Parts: sequence; structure tokens; C-alpha cells
Amino acid sequence: MASFKTDLYQHLLLLAVFLSVSGVRSFSELFFIKEPHDVTVSRRDAVVLDCQAHGEAPIGIRWLKNAAALTESERVYLLANSSLFISEADSRKDKSDEGFYQCLAQNKYGSILSQRARLTIAGLSSFTQQPASITVMEGSVARFSCKITATPPPIITWEFNRVTLPLATERITVLPGGVLQIQGVERADAGSYRCVAVNMASRRRSSEAELTVTTAPSPRVPQRPRIIAGPQNLTVALHSTALLECMATGNPRPLISWSRSDHKSIDVHKTKVLGNGNLLISDVKPQHAGIYFCRATTPGTRNYTIAAANITVLAAPSLVEWPESVTRPRAGTARFACVAEGSPKPQITWLKNGEPVHSNGRVKMYNSKLVINQIIPEDDGIYQCQAENEQGSVLAMARLIVVMSDNRPSAPRNIRAETVSCSAILLAWEKPMYNSDKVIAYSVHYMKAEGLNNEEYQIVIGNDTTRYIIDDLEAGRNYTFYIVAYMPMGASRMSDHVIQHTLEDVPLRAPELSLTSRSPSDIQVSWQPLSHKLSRGRVSGYRLSYRTSTDGAVTQLELSGHKTHHLLEGLQPDTTYLLRISAATSVGWGEPSAWTSHRTPKASSTKVPLAPVLQLESLNCTTVVLRWHLPAGSTTGLQGYKLSYHEESEPAGPPTQVPPHQRQHTIGGLDPRKKYHVKLLAYSLMGEGYQADQTISTPGCVSVRDRLVPPPPPPHHVYARSNSSSSVFLHWARPAFTGGQMVSYTVRCNPVGLQNASLVLYLQTAAQSLMVTDLDPNTNYEFAVRLHVDQLSSPWSPVVYQNTLPEAPTRAPVGVKVTLIEGDTALLSWKAPDELNIAVTRYTILYASRRAWAAGEWHILQREGSVTMALLENLQSGLVYLVKVSASNQMGDGPFSPAVELTVATDGHTPRGHGSAPGTAFSDGFYHLDQRSMTGIVVGVCIALTCIIICIFILACRSKTRKSSTTKSIRQAGGQTPPTAVRLANQSQDESVEVMMPMMRDHFIDAKGGTNLIINSCGPVKPTTEKKKRKRWSFFKRDKKDVKRVSSPSYSYHHGTTLLCYTESSPQHPPSSLQGLFGPTGGDSEGSHSSEGSHETCDSGRYSHDDTEATNLSMGAGSHPASLQGEDSEASDRKTPVHEGTEKKLHPHVILMTLQKQEMMEQHPV
Repeated sequence: MASFKTDLYQHLLLLAVFLSVSGVRSFSELFFIKEPHDVTVSRRDAVVLDCQAHGEAPIGIRWLKNAAALTESERVYLLANSSLFISEADSRKDKSDEGFYQCLAQNKYGSILSQRARLTIAGLSSFTQQPASITVMEGSVARFSCKITATPPPIITWEFNRVTLPLATERITVLPGGVLQIQGVERADAGSYRCVAVNMASRRRSSEAELTVTTAPSPRVPQRPRIIAGPQNLTVALHSTALLECMATGNPRPLISWSRSDHKSIDVHKTKVLGNGNLLISDVKPQHAGIYFCRATTPGTRNYTIAAANITVLAAPSLVEWPESVTRPRAGTARFACVAEGSPKPQITWLKNGEPVHSNGRVKMYNSKLVINQIIPEDDGIYQCQAENEQGSVLAMARLIVVMSDNRPSAPRNIRAETVSCSAILLAWEKPMYNSDKVIAYSVHYMKAEGLNNEEYQIVIGNDTTRYIIDDLEAGRNYTFYIVAYMPMGASRMSDHVIQHTLEDVPLRAPELSLTSRSPSDIQVSWQPLSHKLSRGRVSGYRLSYRTSTDGAVTQLELSGHKTHHLLEGLQPDTTYLLRISAATSVGWGEPSAWTSHRTPKASSTKVPLAPVLQLESLNCTTVVLRWHLPAGSTTGLQGYKLSYHEESEPAGPPTQVPPHQRQHTIGGLDPRKKYHVKLLAYSLMGEGYQADQTISTPGCVSVRDRLVPPPPPPHHVYARSNSSSSVFLHWARPAFTGGQMVSYTVRCNPVGLQNASLVLYLQTAAQSLMVTDLDPNTNYEFAVRLHVDQLSSPWSPVVYQNTLPEAPTRAPVGVKVTLIEGDTALLSWKAPDELNIAVTRYTILYASRRAWAAGEWHILQREGSVTMALLENLQSGLVYLVKVSASNQMGDGPFSPAVELTVATDGHTPRGHGSAPGTAFSDGFYHLDQRSMTGIVVGVCIALTCIIICIFILACRSKTRKSSTTKSIRQAGGQTPPTAVRLANQSQDESVEVMMPMMRDHFIDAKGGTNLIINSCGPVKPTTEKKKRKRWSFFKRDKKDVKRVSSPSYSYHHGTTLLCYTESSPQHPPSSLQGLFGPTGGDSEGSHSSEGSHETCDSGRYSHDDTEATNLSMGAGSHPASLQGEDSEASDRKTPVHEGTEKKLHPHVILMTLQKQEMMEQHPV
């Protein structure tokens, strides 16, 4: 029965899983089985692009080319399986078949769009770079290169005297990018070279280049390594191949090595070296991205040079999170999520039934999500998320099913709108015709009627009214309205839409003026039209007023509303004029702008540059971008620009010099909602040119109070890496925020610890990365990024710090001095090169006598960058030495300092050198000592070692003697038994004492009956052969009997244990003289003279080897307690007590007692 229930349960479980899977499968009513893929074909080849969909029939297939419907023809048509067939691919411009293709599948549930497929027709253009003739020295290196544009990428080979060269030999390397490298050039290499490019489209040969080989001088002069073809920055696709070239020359031939700036190891499985040092990375992956260093080093030396390049890996989009199909009721909310990753970051777009989704009041797209509010039946369909970047695209789909209620009310009727004022409209309606009694509320929806992606606003009101005034509208705008009735389980359809406009008002603000002069007697006045929000209606006219700064008479001109500029003529040269403007609507005139000053140029025959054409743009509430260009003929002899700006009603600041090649400038750090005057002029060798004046108002930084939305978060994951000594590459991630508008970024850059705020650099970009250039080498910079979207500015991101790479030293060390401090030793000192921001990691010292210098034989010393002195040793007397120093770092070596002479005099003569010689010199950070000092140190060390060895030997001998001793004597002070020991027997009945009793070690002798029975801890054993009698301590014996020696350790008895003891009595004899001197024979300070043969019978069965205090507990008048003398001094001997006793008559007494250590110590003080 149990087995039957189990089988039934398993069958039901399988059925439930099958039904659930079937339900999920049936929910996908339409999907693709085959989709088109990228293809490259030759001209006039046939092309087939596959497309096959599965779902509920009937299914229709349409094709799109470049997002437009594809028209079929005799050459381009659909096959029976819905695939697209092109009989002859054409590449002519007017009939080209190249482009992006997609197929659209449709059935009754909706439509879906396939992924994009690119059709490319193979081609081979002419060479963009031809190989050039070169002349090289025999034994050096030669390099030829050619470039050509082709699809697909061609295979490039090289010919020598029109004979194909092999791709790789011991000296010749052909790189895939069209580069030919020849190492160790020989006479036979001279001749003609050309490259040949081949792909599926055609074959092309370049022009020929001659290689001329000259004879090398003998002997060859040593040359520092020099990279003649370094690696270039690469941007490669995922799983492709990356090649970094590095070719160097020098004598001897330099060695090439590679490393990464992040110190990570280079992937040896995917990397190989082509030729003499070119790095080839196959199957590129994201971890291969980074900065690579090519280093050329002279063999056997530390002379090297470095070149760097950055590899950026691009990846096609891949989905991390897919949208899921949902079922929602009418007036509900549906949310679809879609997250993709790739490089560059993919852009997310949404499609409904194959058509792009546009944001409006109900439908919003933000942070890769699609949100549909107030769902209506028309929202039912198939939605697709498309992630796309330059490497490709990927799509995912989901369906929205809208559930309708049968008893929902009908839509509200007779919608009417009436304008109340410039910012308010009255809206009225009638209740639904059906089921109006089920209405619990109304929602009023409105948005601007003009433009796309306008935000929709919603207001919910009760069911007790059918009128409502919306009073937060803009003046002079058209709005569209509709109403929805709600019931507990759903909502009605939308009502009919109604459009109504608000009344006009006077302009909120005057236009911003831009002033320039074309001659000394005119001013060109121009302005930008006001926005709808500022004009508050249609502008009907402008009023321009002007006067001189010294005359109060104002001249007014009224201009039509469509004009944006006016030329004032007949003015006085070299005179300051004040101008202002106001705008009007049908309601009246607005407030005029503030007076703006402009000075007309001086009347002169000198031809100076005309005023630049200036454009100002507010990037955000604190940043303004200036763009300009000069009129034709004004760039002759241009020296630069002078830029100044100041806030209105504030004095003008000093001008800023701008280079002549620059045509854009960013002004940051401004105050929001302020008006600024900007002035720009060009100057040349002839003098300062005409000035351009313009005003601009910064917008307000939108806050929660202004827009009821928080500002966007700052960019995150800001990453910086040094690309060179003057550039840093920045990259950051775009934050998640509401809204799909275009964004821009401001990058702030300045050296760490900068005090002058005017030197802070602000850079603008729309990308998520930026290469910051023109930086100082070996300088620590701080970077921060902020985001701008729809006049919203985020806070600055957390600051990241990055050091630029250092430059190789360009100057030699200074202050080089050399002084002879001994007969054959000289002290050399110098100072670091006089260069800012140059790090020195190593100094190289060359010195040689004049004769060795003529032969090119130098002695080489190297010191760390923190050391600025060295000792020159083993100098020969009577010679003149030449010394020079150079500085180096990881980027290369600097020049050598001028040679400094040092004369090493013969004995008895005063040496001649540079500087003064101290008594003690430094060498590599340590003191240099003379021969006497060194001899004293060596002798002292030898004596100390000898003493240590003697002490170790003595300690070893003493330890060996203690281990070999089988008996020990305990000395008693005064040679007599302490009187307190005699009284111990009488006090033992009512006092408990804890003592250390001698226990058996390996075995002991039962001395009661005088037998030879030996008992150990495991029981009786056979007696061993009696050893020889020891005579060493025979003078301690009182008769001629042999003494049985038992070596037993001391064991500790704990408080509360039971002890079985034996007591013995022996005839009393007066102590001998030796006994009086050494004390009685027997155990050590932890043992008892009369306890030989006693053993422990504790219940616990544990033995303790602790070195604790002990005494002897004896019973009877004839007992002799052990001496406690010397316990402190001989504590180290307690671990191996040895008991030596005499032959005695034993009287066993069994005593049960509780031992207490404290009382025992009181009875037997040490």
C-alpha cells in the first residue's frame, strides 16, 4: 500500500511539472527559430538571410532594411520558408544591397523583430600608406609598412625583388598589420620591397621601396637602446587578435620584454612573441585589457627605454536580466526590466509589436526599465528589449496581457475645457452612461500638446464632483486633457481628449545680449529668442535702448518680434556705450534687461583682428561653455585670445590668456541663477582686436523643492589610470536615475594640494570616458566627475587619485665633486638634476684614467636614487681620472654630467681634487672604516665567539654529569636533624600535610623481606643481573653491605588523597665527620632519607612530576628526616632524585592520612 501511494505521488508530481512547463511554453505565442546573421559576400554573389518563426498560425513575415520596409524585386525576394534571397549582391551606390536587415514576424498576438544582420560586400581599396625607401647601416634593423582599407581584412605578404618572402625567419618577421621587420641587416638584404594585399574581393600590390645598406664603422660604436616602432593604442573586439609591435635598435642588440602597468602577469597561454619582441594576443578576453609596457634593454646593463600602449576590449551586448510576460487589469501598472552588459555599455531601447516605444505620460522608460501606467486595452501586445552597441545587438521579448472587466463603467462624457487665466484651465465632464453608480473616483490626466516625450500629470479626485480647475500650467501653452473613471476592480476607458490653451502674459525675462563691433563706429547687437517658458506667449516685439556712459539721453528702437539682431551705426569711436533690451507679447512689455556696456574700437589704420563670433551655452547651473571662431582674414599673425567674465554688478576680473589654436573654453564654479558678462578679443602682432561682449544667465540648480524630484546620483566606479607622463585615462559608470534624456558630464582635474582655484581644469564630455592630456609628469592629480541631465546636476563623485608617469631625466646631476680621502680612495658627491617632477631611481657613475678613457674602458658604479655619494676605490697613484654621473628612472636614462678631473698624487705629495675630504665617508649608506678599525673589530668578535663557545661547552658538561649521576646528597645546615621533625609524629594525628613522596621510576625493590623481587608499575618482573657495585660513594656507608640504589621520580600528592606509607627504623649512630659535612645520605631535597621503598596508592592513579617542595614523614623514635638544606639552590636537580639507603631493619606501619601542603611547610621551613 505504501509503495502504491509513493508511485501515485510521483506520477502526480510529474503531471504537475508537465502542465507547468506546457503553460510556460504556450505563453510564448510567437518566437524565432532562425534569425539572420552578419554575412560578407563578393559582388554578384547570391545571398540568403534566414528567418523562421514559430507560433500560432497564421504567421506573416516581413523584411526591413535599415529600419525601413524592404521592397521585393526580381533580384530580391522571399523564399518559401520566409528567408530573404538576393540573387546578385550589388555594391553600386544607388542600388547597393549593403546595410542592416531584420525580419518582422506577426500573428494575432502581436509582432516581434529579429536581431540585426549586416550584409557587407567585399572590397579592396587602394593603399592608404605605401612603403618608403630607407637607408640603414649594416647590422642594424630595417622596417617597412603599408596600409590598406579592405573588407574583410586582407592578408598582407611581402616581396623582395618580386619574390615572396617567408612570413617568419630568424631575421625576417612579417606582422599581420602590414609591417615587415628585418633584424641584423646584411648586404644581401639590399633591394626592392613591396607588399601584396589579398582578400576575397581582389589582390593589390603596393609601390616598391628600396633598401640601401651602408657599411658599418669598425669597431662599432656602442649605442643606447632606442625604440623605433613602439606599440600603439588598440581597440579590439572580444575573441579577436591583438598585436603590439615593438622594434628597437642599439649596439649591442637590445632585448625586448613586456609587462603590464597593473603588475599582473601576462597570459602565457593566449600570448606569443613574434620575431624579436612583438606581442601577439590571440582570443582576446576582457582580462587582457590594460596598459602594456615594451622595454628595450642593453644586454648585461641596466640601460633601457620604455614605450606604452593601451588595449581596450570591446564586447557585444549580452543580457543579464530578461523581461517577463505579465497579465494586468485595465488601469493597472506593468513593469518590464532589462539589463545588459557589454563594452561599450549597450543602449537599451524598447519595441512594441516591432515598433519603437516613445515615452509619454503613461509610458516611461528609465534605468533600462519600461513602466506602463494606466493600462488600456491598446497596450496589449508583445514587447521587446533591444540592447545594442557598435559590436552588435541582442533582443528579448515579453507579452503584456490586458484583462478586461465585464461590469466596468463606460468612459466619462462631454469633456469641456475653459481657460481661466494664464496658468489655469477649468475642466468639466458628465458621469459615465453605464455603471456610473460603481464609480469611486476620477483621475484627470493632462500634458502639453506640442512636442514629444512630454511628461503626463495625474490628479485623483472623488466621485462627488465633475468639475476641477488645474492651476499650475504655463502661460500661452496648449494642453491636452482626458479623464478615467475608477471602480474597485478596474477602470473605464479613457474619455475623449480635449485641447485648450492658457492665456498669454508679459515675458518673464528679457533676452540676453551679445555685442560686437565690426568697425570703430558701429555695434552689432544680437540675442537669442526667449523660450516658451520665459516668453509666456508669442513675442510681438523688442525694444532696444542705448546711450553713452557719460550722457543720460537714451535712444530707443522698437523692432519686430521675429528679429534676433540689429546693427547700430554712426557711433563714436573709442566710446563706452550702455545697452539694454525688453520683449513684449500681446499683453504688454516685460521688464528690460540690465544695462550692458561695450566700448567701440579706436579709429586706427592698423589692421587688427575682428571680433570673434562668440556662442555661450549653459551646461548646467554652475558651468558655461564658450565657443567661437574668427571671421575670415583675422587669423594672420594671431598670438592668442584674452577672455574675461564677471557677475553682473560686480567689477571685471583680470583677463585669461587663451592659446591661439583653442576655439572652446569652459567656465566652471559659477553661481546658479546669476547673470554673467563675458568678453573675448583676439590679439596679434598688430595689437588687440575688436571685442565681443555677451551676457548669459546660469539656470537654477533644480532641487527637490523646485521639481519634486531628487537630483541624479553622481557617476560611480570612477577609474583612473596613467597613460603617459602627460595624460591620464578616466572611465566611469552612468548612474541609475529617472528619465531617458541625453546626459553630459563635467570632469574636474587638479593637482593634489592645489591652492589656486583658478587653475582647476573643467572638461566636458558626453561619453563615459575621457583622456585628460597636457598634465605635468610624475604629479599626483585628483579627479571627480559630475553628471548633468535636463538642467539637473548631480553631486561630485568621490575623488580618485592618480599619478602621471614620470619622464626620463633630461638634465644631468649637478654639483659633482670628487675628493681624495686616502691614498687610493676618493669620495664622489653630487646633487639631483635640477628638474621638477622628475623621479630618480638610479645613478650611474663612470670613471676612468685618461689612458683608459681614450680606450673607452670605463669603470661603472650604480647607486640608488636616494644616495648622492659614492667611494671610488683602488685608484692608481700618479694618474688623472675623469668622473661623470647620470640619473635614470624606469622611463629611461638622462645625460651624463661634464667630466670632473681627479689627480691621484704619488706618495709624499698632496693630492689634488675637488671639494674637501671628511674624516669618515659614506658608501651605499654605511660608514667606510680604515684598516686599524677593521682589525680591532675582527679581534673583538673572535674573542666574544671564543667565550661563548667555552660557556656552551661547560654547560654541556655539567648537564651530562647530572644525567649520569645515580645518587645525590642533600646537605643539612649544621649537620643535625631539625628538632621540628621529631615532633611531627605526635602532631600527625590531627594535622594533614601534603608532601612530595618518592615514587618508583621503572621498578623498586621490596626490602621488607630482603628478597630480590622486582616490581614495576605493571606488576612483578624477573630480576635482572646484578650490576657491579659502585664504590664511588662507599664512604657514606655504615657497614659492608651492598647498597640497593633505586632511581625514582617525585610525585605530587594532592589535597584529599589517601596515602599508604611504610616507616622504618634503623639503629642510631652518631654521624661521621663526612656525614656532618655533606649531610645524611639519601634522596634529594624532594625525597626522604627513610622513605626508600614507599610507593603511592592514590585512587586517581595519576602521577605528577612537578618540582614542588617536599619533606620526609617518618614514624617512630628512630626515624631520621631528610635535610631540606639547599632546596633553593638545587631546585634544578629535583627532577631526577636518586635515593641511596643503608641496610636497615624495616618495621612496616600502615598509616592513612590527609596531606596538607601548607601545614607541612609550617612544620618544615626551608
